[in-house]
Amino acid sequence: MAGSALKRLMTEYKELTVNPPEGILAGPKNEDNFFEWEALITGPEGTPFEDGVFVAELKFPHDYPLSPPKMKFVSEMFHPNVYTDGRVCISILHSPGDDPLGYETSAERWSPVQSVEKILLSVVSMLAEPNDESSANVDASKMWRDNRIQFNKIARTLARKSLGL
Repeated sequence: MAGSALKRLMTEYKELTVNPPEGILAGPKNEDNFFEWEALITGPEGTPFEDGVFVAELKFPHDYPLSPPKMKFVSEMFHPNVYTDGRVCISILHSPGDDPLGYETSAERWSPVQSVEKILLSVVSMLAEPNDESSANVDASKMWRDNRIQFNKIARTLARKSLGL
């Protein structure tokens, strides 16, 4: 199983290096372990995260792509769909099948046709348009809804901090 996962990850890495999505760089932390990746994600234009460069880790299970990777921001992040410890909470990273809570359809959740590129593009989209109905960070979600000016100020500060400013 790990052999087919490794082959798939190597193929996806090659595709990402040949044809990288705008504002995203990703690949294995080192060539000896294709199951742990680092990603650099540029904050989407027109958002308070704009111009920030946020570092994230992806850890792939040995049965990838049958199961989704885990993703976590290493850079400090304040966002409704990111836990305070940096773990990313979006549908595409949830295990395949029906949602036990009935919130997501199985089509929104992980399936083996997804890819690292689709995950990263979904995260960029999430940064631009948080889902405050499914919050991982209640404080960020509440601020997003009730005090957008303060939320944007914190996000802009984190974008500058991600650049070492």
